[in-house]
Amino acid sequence: MKTKPMLTTADVRAVVDAAQKYAVDHDWKVTISVVDDGGHLLGLLRLDGAAPNTAMLSPGKAHTAALGCRESRLYEESINGGRTAYLSVAMGTMLEGGVPIVVKGQTVGAVGVSGVKSAQDAEVARAGIAALGNAID
Repeated sequence: MKTKPMLTTADVRAVVDAAQKYAVDHDWKVTISVVDDGGHLLGLLRLDGAAPNTAMLSPGKAHTAALGCRESRLYEESINGGRTAYLSVAMGTMLEGGVPIVVKGQTVGAVGVSGVKSAQDAEVARAGIAALGNAID
């Protein structure tokens, strides 16, 4: 049998804390979600002032990135490019802001962020993932 790396509670906290710091430093009111490789929610933090809908969008973006093993923005770009069939896929939220967490070539989870411009959401997610340091590819 193969073995694979998995996110720990400490990893989730580190990612959320780093993403929160990045968002607060930029005065961005967002919701941050971390999911495992199956898209199951491990952690969620809605910052003060973040719109209520971000608490639904953020985990959806993370879910999409985890299951697709790629950034959620790639689905959004495909849809915008005319590949409207993706709209029928029940995968999550196909908007930019979901970023997979890849360790040794394997997707072990993802971070989803919602609340500011989509590119900024992804920026916050990447800042969170960076907290894992050398563990990620």
